[in-house]
Amino acid sequence: MSATAPTETKPAAPAVETLAVKVDGKAVVVPKLSPDWQGKPAPTTMLQACEAAGVTVPHYCYHPKLPVAGNCRMCLVEFGTPALGPDRKPVLNPDGSPKINKSPRPAIACATPVSPNMEIYTNTPGVKAMREGVLEFLLINHPLDCPICDQAGECKLQEYSVDYGAAQSRFVEPKVHKPKKVDLGPRIVLDDERCILCTRCIRFTRDIAGDDALGIVNRGSYNTLTKYPWSQFDNNYTLNTVDICPVGALTSKDFRFQMRVWFLKETKSLCTSCGTGCNVLIGSREEKIYRYTPRQNDAVNGCWMCDAGRLNYRWIDREDRLKEVRSPKSEVRSWSAVLKEISEKLNAAVPGSAAIVASARQTNEELFLLKQLAKKLGATTDSIPRFGDGDKLLVSADKNPNTNGARLTGICFTEMGIKLPEIARGIQSGKIKTLIVFGEDVTKHGISAADLAKLETLIVSDLLPNETTKAAHYLLPGCAHAEKRGTFTNTKGRVQKFMKAVEPPGDARPEWEFLHELVHGVTGHNGFATIEGLFNQMAKEVPEFNSLTWAGLGDAGVTVKI
Repeated sequence: MSATAPTETKPAAPAVETLAVKVDGKAVVVPKLSPDWQGKPAPTTMLQACEAAGVTVPHYCYHPKLPVAGNCRMCLVEFGTPALGPDRKPVLNPDGSPKINKSPRPAIACATPVSPNMEIYTNTPGVKAMREGVLEFLLINHPLDCPICDQAGECKLQEYSVDYGAAQSRFVEPKVHKPKKVDLGPRIVLDDERCILCTRCIRFTRDIAGDDALGIVNRGSYNTLTKYPWSQFDNNYTLNTVDICPVGALTSKDFRFQMRVWFLKETKSLCTSCGTGCNVLIGSREEKIYRYTPRQNDAVNGCWMCDAGRLNYRWIDREDRLKEVRSPKSEVRSWSAVLKEISEKLNAAVPGSAAIVASARQTNEELFLLKQLAKKLGATTDSIPRFGDGDKLLVSADKNPNTNGARLTGICFTEMGIKLPEIARGIQSGKIKTLIVFGEDVTKHGISAADLAKLETLIVSDLLPNETTKAAHYLLPGCAHAEKRGTFTNTKGRVQKFMKAVEPPGDARPEWEFLHELVHGVTGHNGFATIEGLFNQMAKEVPEFNSLTWAGLGDAGVTVKI
């Protein structure tokens, strides 16, 4: 008899050391160490303890993803610590609880660590007076231009003035005037009169973007934010300073005076500019996109995104978008008629006589459906690589948002593009008579216009016109990701979903919708007609996605093994 192998036991995770504190009389247990702005363990602060207790402490200079500066003083609170006797042991009350000595001085909650049995007071008359005083000083020289300020509706100075400020102003002297409409760089405009000197922008630029381009000059009431002399504030992350500016000092040239923020509908989505898959909020109104802003996901992009990705939306509203379904005689046709005609042609195709080139900018679901077509047709499939410059922060050198989706669904091999020469040779020899192209201009990747002219059937789906769409026998207008729902798999294997923000133009439809109908017409398999059902079906058939469900992805996504 063979001996039974001993069962391996994993070592237990070390216990998290905690502290008991009180916030406005509410007992709360917090970890002794909490992640700092770099994600490293650091002593838990009063501000973090208040957040754990569900108590809001107002602040301007503090940001959880930036080094602590402690210069705005808006987060001042009162506190007390256990009284110690001559033996340095806590003095107890008659009920056995520690006696608390209230400190005569307040503390800034953002930078002061908690200690055992500390009590924090955020709503006392003294704290209220301190907040009123801080706001009074901030408003002394602040211009009264809220009606024309782009930050209106997102301004912490407005909000805190209402929530914590005094009802009347005692200031009657002339305000100090500073530079207005300062051109900091190609994407940023600065209004120094609105700046409250919180230094968030300086710390982000220096410590996150690695570009020490901003600083404060002059003294006292004449302190002024500015860029380094004889230079431009022009790195690829400048627009993040607009997001984190708590007032209207820094504004985006792209969004400036375009739309009031309270009119915008915000939709959870993804950036498609590279393989990182930064989480974004799409701000839109009446079917028009006005801006992208980063949506926090610490597993992907934190609170940030690059300027190039943030501004990569204008093309969605281009006048030359493909909007009509067209057939061999370039006549406008209905979706049902054209899909029926295409299905008949594909059903009549000789196995092995078709090929599919699918973009890695298509969703996982669309690539999965194209793979179903390929299996039925015995088609050669591939996708086109797209590379550019990357950086050490967020920008990936892979400029396709769904390279891993193309690999996992089987559209391409480990190395993308290696089948394209084979497809070109097949067309030239007459072996490949039918070509299906989704989201790519293959004339730029080794399949010439002359090759396309030899095909019996060229089926193309795209958003914008190009040489391939011009040669198409059947043209099927598709959707930008902002016009549909679906999922991408980023460079680290994180499967993330995005939602629909605006309606597509004309007769354009989400590719997964008409692909579902086409797969049914060719294979006879009638899958799920909803994106939720389609994703769940795909997850059952693609091994790497087996543990996933649409609902289980949540807003932050799930990482799979790639």
